[in-house]
Amino acid sequence: MNNEISKVTNTILHIIFIVLAIACLLPIVLVFMISITDHDYIVKNGYQFIPEKLSFEAYAYIFKDYTVIAKAYGVSIFVTVAGTLLSVFISSLYAYPISRTDFKYRGAFAFLIFFTMLFGGGLVPWYMVYTQVLDLKNSVWSLILPMLLSPFNVLIMKTYFQMSVPPALIEASTIDGAGELRTFFQIVFPLSLPVFATIGLFNTLHYWNDWFHSMIFITDTDLYSLQYLMYKMISQADYLSRNGALIQGSATEIAKLPGETIRMAMALIGIGPIVLAYPFFQRYFIKGLTLGSIKG
Repeated sequence: MNNEISKVTNTILHIIFIVLAIACLLPIVLVFMISITDHDYIVKNGYQFIPEKLSFEAYAYIFKDYTVIAKAYGVSIFVTVAGTLLSVFISSLYAYPISRTDFKYRGAFAFLIFFTMLFGGGLVPWYMVYTQVLDLKNSVWSLILPMLLSPFNVLIMKTYFQMSVPPALIEASTIDGAGELRTFFQIVFPLSLPVFATIGLFNTLHYWNDWFHSMIFITDTDLYSLQYLMYKMISQADYLSRNGALIQGSATEIAKLPGETIRMAMALIGIGPIVLAYPFFQRYFIKGLTLGSIKG
């Protein structure tokens, strides 16, 4: 049976995917063009891919004192990298035991993680735990710990371990004298890179796009994440007036801020690292490593 795709079909598929790729890129191009368009021109003529009047006024306002953006970038990058690594590590350590049929209490621990998906303790008790019990107010760890363990991610990893890691391979490593940690890091981990990369991407997106925890726990401006700083700059013009590091001037000058172009410029500034990070994870999305380690 010939399963090869004809040249005509292959060409048509390439054209379709090229068109889809261009369609995905067009919104980003439009956002960029809006960010460098004169604000008054946008008010009069609307959005255009090729505007007649360009202006970098939005970027001038945003980078008036670049240290503010740099600090916010640093906080977001640290939280994203540290949070992603810790979250993937802890989630895998929880998921692996409950994926093992020889673990006596796997049912109880699986129910415990599933139960948290159905019921929560409430916003006020949750806030009090982090601020009064753990004393994490104005701490960068208050941006990491709340999203450290996701039941959804644990269940995904558990299912992957059950479906893709042969029990016979684990038994063979045990017979050869390998302990649980050695089995996990030298056998299970290499076989499970696709799910680690997938969960890593989920966590990267969650941590990078999070602004809610900064709003709840952070009042120190030096600890603002990039997303929360964007939220403040976009939604509150008075924030710009109160912080001389960003802008100095009268209420009349603030009223003239290029609000629409600032929104688009901040959107571009915010998506940069994610666009660079995605190709790193993409290579692992294809159905993963098949190692001929089991005889027969």
